[in-house]
Amino acid sequence: MQRSKPDPPHQDGWYANFVLGTLLVAYIFSYIDRNILALLVGPIRLDLNISDFEVSLLQGPAFAIFYSTMALPVAHLADTRRRTSIIAWGIAFWSATTACCGVARSFGSLFLLRLGVGLGEAALSPPAASLLSDYFQPRQLPRAMAIFSLGISLGTGMSFLIGGLVVEMVAGMSQVSLPLVGDVRSWQLTFFIIGLPGLLLSVLVYSIREPRRRGGLLDADGELEIIAPNETLRFLMHRWRLYVSFPVATAFLGIFGYGMAAWYPTFLIRTYGLSTGEAGTLFGVVYVIFGPLGTLFGVRLAERLQASGYRDAHVRFILLASCGLWVFGVVGPLMPSVELACVMLVPAVFLKSSYLGSSASAMQLVTPNQLRAQVTALQIFFANIIGMTVGASGIAFLTDFVFADDQAIRYSLSWIAGLTCLFAVLTLMTCLKPYARAVDEAEERAASTELS
Repeated sequence: MQRSKPDPPHQDGWYANFVLGTLLVAYIFSYIDRNILALLVGPIRLDLNISDFEVSLLQGPAFAIFYSTMALPVAHLADTRRRTSIIAWGIAFWSATTACCGVARSFGSLFLLRLGVGLGEAALSPPAASLLSDYFQPRQLPRAMAIFSLGISLGTGMSFLIGGLVVEMVAGMSQVSLPLVGDVRSWQLTFFIIGLPGLLLSVLVYSIREPRRRGGLLDADGELEIIAPNETLRFLMHRWRLYVSFPVATAFLGIFGYGMAAWYPTFLIRTYGLSTGEAGTLFGVVYVIFGPLGTLFGVRLAERLQASGYRDAHVRFILLASCGLWVFGVVGPLMPSVELACVMLVPAVFLKSSYLGSSASAMQLVTPNQLRAQVTALQIFFANIIGMTVGASGIAFLTDFVFADDQAIRYSLSWIAGLTCLFAVLTLMTCLKPYARAVDEAEERAASTELS
């Protein structure tokens, strides 16, 4: 099996920033396509005659099953194959299946199409994280990953802003006749409008140059080592206190984050009487403004902690953000007015977004190159099997089967926030020392690579 020698130092330049910007746009598109369903709860329930819990299955498990499980084999390919091609085909597939949600006529068909959206989106984050680690130097990577992670807050916010505008635009159309498709409802037309532009983006991503790989484990001859799957498992399990505990901690935070994105607009509609367009615009504006601000603030503060000598700076910052998130996540949905609810939403979104750069880059900074995409996939697996499934369905379960009242969604949101943020804090506390040791190991690997 052919092996290559370690690469020369990274070359700074506009092309690395172009790649980062393109991947950011792709990440924004992915969140728009996955979240648009949250604005269509009312008409989908009415047309398909389904409950909140069944809608939550479309938002959570239908997307998360393939998104989480397929991220693992896709990541294995990304650690050995051309990453830009994997990402491009993934974008094309999820965009096409999002558009095809517009032809769904039943709960079953919409569930299968949402599986397809998850399958396509599984091809983005693991290869992108690995790609950026080869385009940017280690000291630049946290900031690059933070900018890439802006796609979460920008995509979530824009999915409600753009989605709200599209929903309002087509709201007066009871049915629309489309070529080759026939008559569709306004909510089905929304999927076509949202999904199809991603096909153009996939062509741009396919044209990106594949960089040489850097920062891998070396064999006895000083060359990059090819790591077999059983060796990968051995490496991770030897460090399980980090590579298991950290993904579990971020999964708890994911329960809160995905649950809020899936149900907060519906909470605003049911509790305060807002229209779909008003709820989407309000929620979207808060996300678009304070999500990116939180992400950029977070990475700067994490860098300050690191400069102050904290070896565990990125994990420590996530721990601090989780403590604040617990307070605003619990209190926000219980506010007596929409104005106060939005006041509480601002710091919740800010803090939820503040740790995204650290959570995305923390593992990349301490993991050998040959395992980076797979480790990212492991985080995705935990974050989505636990986070997305429990976040969307857990809130709906409490609303439908515990409180048995649509208007009790505010209490479901508050309970989920209180429990998950507390568990995240406790789990992150166990990661601090293992992460500091992993930083030392990574610096030793970097030093041996330079010497070779």
